[in-house]
Amino acid sequence: MALNFPGQKVTSDVSEKDPESRNKGFGVAASPFNGVKLELGISLILGVLLWLGAEFITADVGVQLLLLLSYGVLAAAWLVWRTRAVMRRCDAGDSGP
Repeated sequence: MALNFPGQKVTSDVSEKDPESRNKGFGVAASPFNGVKLELGISLILGVLLWLGAEFITADVGVQLLLLLSYGVLAAAWLVWRTRAVMRRCDAGDSGP
């Protein structure tokens, strides 16, 4: 907690040059890779849920490992494909979502 003394100028972390930034809450800078980042987060959450639920899906440890390995390979391939598509779109000059 900061103390304010009389006559002391109070500064904030918000840039005074950009009045729009004062009204913003939590946000992410605009990037063509934001969609890929979101899909990465979703795939990680789904992977953890699959890992936690693999024992309920099948009791065989080998099948559980095969299931988790298959999900990991498919999720990685999907993310690589999406990342390459965004990179191609950026190289073409269209950085829209």
